Amino acid sequence: MFFASDNSGPAHPNVMDAMMRANEGYRFGYGADPEMDRVRDMIRDLFQAPEAAVYLVATGTAANSIALATLSEPWQTIFCTKLAHINEDECNAPEFYSGAKLTMVKDENAKMTPDTLRAAMSAEETRGVHGPQRGPVSITQVTEKGTVYTLKELKALTDVAKEFGVATHLDGARFANAIVTLGCTPAEMTWKAGIDCVCFGGTKNGLMGVEAVVFFDPQHAWEFELRRKRGAHLFSKHRYLSAQMEAYLTDNLWHNLATRANAAGQRLADGLRGSNTVTFPYEPEANLMFFEAPRALHKKVQAAGAQYYVMGSLDGDDDEMVLGRLVCDWSVGSDGVDAFLAALKS
Repeated sequence: MFFASDNSGPAHPNVMDAMMRANEGYRFGYGADPEMDRVRDMIRDLFQAPEAAVYLVATGTAANSIALATLSEPWQTIFCTKLAHINEDECNAPEFYSGAKLTMVKDENAKMTPDTLRAAMSAEETRGVHGPQRGPVSITQVTEKGTVYTLKELKALTDVAKEFGVATHLDGARFANAIVTLGCTPAEMTWKAGIDCVCFGGTKNGLMGVEAVVFFDPQHAWEFELRRKRGAHLFSKHRYLSAQMEAYLTDNLWHNLATRANAAGQRLADGLRGSNTVTFPYEPEANLMFFEAPRALHKKVQAAGAQYYVMGSLDGDDDEMVLGRLVCDWSVGSDGVDAFLAALKS
């Protein structure tokens, strides 16, 4: 009953097997391995983007930060919500790598809207040389609260970004989970919706540790390569990144694992809805959810072995409502979910 994070689950056996195969013999380093050649072609096919520039890094923070640095200048500001992963969980790495600042856009249901984005962007470039200039927009999909932007919502945001002449970056640490929720293709959720760069996540969805950065305009390729090297994120033994991603893309493993995680999440959400003591501050739409429950309930299910984050102390009034976060990874399955729900009802 481990629901603390989809980072905490195991790598899929296919990924481990691919790593073992990559460990045989010799390869050229720094991304010149044949596995990376195949990965590049596979990602271009997946996104229906034959000219896309494709790169791998080991962490989501590196992917987001170096991508945003490539899309921005040090005198600009990057627009995101307060709840965006780049603001909440990356220890100022986007600012460190880019030199730019972050400007917060008001959110509704953990998502920015065209109106709130336009208001935030209109407020900048009003002080000439004394203030920051407008830079890229960054969208977190799935959001950090478990909600999902629809294709229509994404297109509306990228249209605003284009009005101001800036690029849009998609933080897709849970990209596959959003695809499963929306029932769309990767192309539809990215360049067809106006996205200029996507970080195609794998670590939260069954990989040991690799993320792909995809620029749909290859003019950004060389700058990203330089920034990746300067930022100490170019792997010499790159084949171990490539092998993971190749396994992820083979036979739609990326989609199958996200389907499992989302199914477990929705099974869990449906079970929680059956309790008259539980409420959701945000409607669960993928594999991540927040729920409010009496402190006594949190203590009961955790005593039964459930592991997840509680946003507050377990000491205090048992009847007080306390916020918890549950995340299902690909491996949790119905047995883990049912054990949690059984503990909830006991």
